[in-house]
Amino acid sequence: MTERSGPLEDVTVIDCSMAFAGPFGTALLADLGANVIKVEPPNGDGFRAIAPHPPDYEHAFRHADAGVDYGMPFAGVNRNKRSISLDLKNPEHVEVFLQLCEQADAVVENMRGGVMDELGLSYEVISARNPRIVYATVRGFGDDRTGVSPYGEWPCLDTAGQAMGGLVEATGDVWDVAIGDIYPGTLMALGLVSAVHKAQLTGTGDFVDVAMYDSALALLRSHIPSYSLTGRERKPGRRPLVPFGLFPATDGRFAVAAPVERHWQALCEVMERPDLITDERTATNPKRSANQQFTEDEVARWTSSRSKQELLDLLGGKVPCGPANSMADIFDDPHVAARQMLEDCELPGDNPTISLPANPIKFVSGSTGLYQRPPLLGEHTAEILAEFGLDPDALDDRVVQPPDD
Repeated sequence: MTERSGPLEDVTVIDCSMAFAGPFGTALLADLGANVIKVEPPNGDGFRAIAPHPPDYEHAFRHADAGVDYGMPFAGVNRNKRSISLDLKNPEHVEVFLQLCEQADAVVENMRGGVMDELGLSYEVISARNPRIVYATVRGFGDDRTGVSPYGEWPCLDTAGQAMGGLVEATGDVWDVAIGDIYPGTLMALGLVSAVHKAQLTGTGDFVDVAMYDSALALLRSHIPSYSLTGRERKPGRRPLVPFGLFPATDGRFAVAAPVERHWQALCEVMERPDLITDERTATNPKRSANQQFTEDEVARWTSSRSKQELLDLLGGKVPCGPANSMADIFDDPHVAARQMLEDCELPGDNPTISLPANPIKFVSGSTGLYQRPPLLGEHTAEILAEFGLDPDALDDRVVQPPDD
C-alpha cells in the first residue's frame, strides 16, 4: 500500500501519547486508516532511543536528511503515523496545537494525570474549541474525571499495572510481552472509535479514560466471579479445564487444549491410551481437573518423547494444539505467510529492510496495511501545518534534538 485507506479514513487523531500503551492503540487506529498525527516534544518520544537500533541511528542526529532516529520498539508501534514537533511549554506552539485539535476528531495522551491541564490543554479547554472532539487517555490509575483513585498521582509502567490488577498472581509471573500496556492501549482505541461514532451522530464529543490497573483486572473475567462465590484464590497452574497448557517436547514445548470430551477422546486415541477415556480419574473434565497432576503427567509422558513437528503432525486438526513458536519459527510458518502477517518496511538511509507485524484485523476489501514507515522526529511538521491551513513558518523556533543519553 502507498496511500492511507480503511474504515477510519475519515477520522483524524492528534496523538500526544508516548512510550508503548498509547502509541500501540493509536497504531491500531492508523492501521485502520485513521489520519494519526504524532505530536512530539523537541527531544522526541523517549521510546525512540530504546534499542536495538539500525546501523546509522547515531548518524541520523548529525544529518537530519538521512538515517533513522529510532530503535525497533518505537518502529513497532508508530507505523502509518506522521510526526510534528511542538513544544507545548511554548504558548505559540500551544495555540498551534489547539488549532490542530479544532479540525480533529480525537486527541490522545497518556501523561500523568494533570500534566495536560497544567499546560493549558485540558479536556475542557480543547472541547471548548471543538465540542465534538473525543479526548482519550491511558493512565496507570485513571483520570479524576471518571473516578478518583488513591493512586491517581502515582507513575505506572506495565509491570506495576499487571501486578496490581491481579494478573501476576493469576498467571504466576509478569507477561514479558507488555500486556499491561497492550491491552489498555487496545481498549483505548475501542473506546475512542465508539465515542467518535457517537460524536458523528450527536455533534458532542466525550472523555474516554482507560486505566492500566482496570484493564489488567478486566482480563480476569473468570477469576473475579469465582472468587466472589467461593472466597478462594485460584493458584497459578490450577485449572478448571484439563488438559489445557504447555507440555514438554524433545525440542521445546507444545500446547494441548483438550478439556472438551470429544477432544480428550481424540487425544487419547492418538496417544494409544483408550484406557484414559474410561478411567475414573480422567473420564470427564471435572474428574481430570480434580486429578490434574495425574492427567498432565500422562499427557507429558507421551509428548516428551516427540518433537514439536511430530506432535503437530499427529494432533493437528484433531485436537486444539500447537507448538510454542520462537521468532524464527514464526518467520518460517506458512500461516504467517498466507495471512500476510509480516510486512516489509524500508527505512531511510543506509539501513536494512525490516519486518513489522501486520494488522490482524482483516477485511475482504483488503483496505488496511502498512503504507508509511515510522516517522522521523518532526519529519512532517511543515506538511501537517500546511494541511491544516496553518503557516508552515509559524514554528520557526522549533528545534529537533536527539533524546538525552
